[in-house]
Amino acid sequence: MLLGDDPVANHRTLQDLLDTEPPGTLDLPPGDHPLAEGLRVPGGWTLRGASAGDTWLVSASRTGHPVLHVLGSAVSISDLGLRPAPSDPGEHGGDRGTGLTVGEYLYRGEPQWIGDVDIRRVHVDHGPLRTANGIGVMGAVRDTTLHDVLVTGGYTGVAVHWGAAGADVSSIAGPTYHPHRLTVSDLRVRDAVEGFYLSSVYDVRVTGACLRDVEMGFRLLPGDNTDRFVSSSSGEVGARIAVRDVCVRWSGPRYAVRIAGWGRSEVDGVVTVLPYRDSVVRDCHLAGTGTAGNWSPLVVEQASGVELDNLTVTSAGQGCARCA
Repeated sequence: MLLGDDPVANHRTLQDLLDTEPPGTLDLPPGDHPLAEGLRVPGGWTLRGASAGDTWLVSASRTGHPVLHVLGSAVSISDLGLRPAPSDPGEHGGDRGTGLTVGEYLYRGEPQWIGDVDIRRVHVDHGPLRTANGIGVMGAVRDTTLHDVLVTGGYTGVAVHWGAAGADVSSIAGPTYHPHRLTVSDLRVRDAVEGFYLSSVYDVRVTGACLRDVEMGFRLLPGDNTDRFVSSSSGEVGARIAVRDVCVRWSGPRYAVRIAGWGRSEVDGVVTVLPYRDSVVRDCHLAGTGTAGNWSPLVVEQASGVELDNLTVTSAGQGCARCA
């Protein structure tokens, strides 16, 4: 494939290929490939580079579109570096400005579920930017694997968040859609605000992560509007979540890990509590000290259904072997 220095031409060439039928395999050559806009990835495609250090897609867009936006099932992405353009999508723009987003946060109507997505050996580099997430897994997404992923810079390395039908976060009408059957392994996050969060999910496993030089390690969250609307996942949200073998080296003002069961709806201000079930945080090491007057390595808020097992806490400079 011939790609050059013209971001408009590169975008047109690649998007035209991805829009063809039937889908196939797109092998990207080594080099830095500028794009005028992010690429939509329909179902059935395989995107491969030479390696995450040799093949880079570099977005020049200021619209907030992800460098790669997966919008269909049976997609494989591997051996790529992704460099988003600077953007500030705001508090509720977790699926915007990313290197890679699977799914969406808000839907105009009932979406098709996205599944069978495999992401391996991908590096998202935000550089000094701290306002957009690295990877977003949002809304109607299931049966997805992220393995051997590196995120440098940005706000949250991997953001996993429920989605809903509605025009904006304050006018959600439902139903809601909750990522599930998700596996994240060998995740590395460096110099970001946060390593990862899981918001209103079920059947999710995160194993073997190194979150280094972050303000927060990870959060388990109920989602502001959890269980407020009829959805296909009613009764499952908060069940069978496992976070294991995670090392956090942090230096933020508040906490290394937060596990919360309560959330306040932005629709009407009502507070609800999510009952976690069969969920565990195990074999995690938290190294660091807070930078504000009131801090704690671990904060648990109305989340009695999450088992805590073999969590160790040490001072700054005493990281675990995984993050050495």
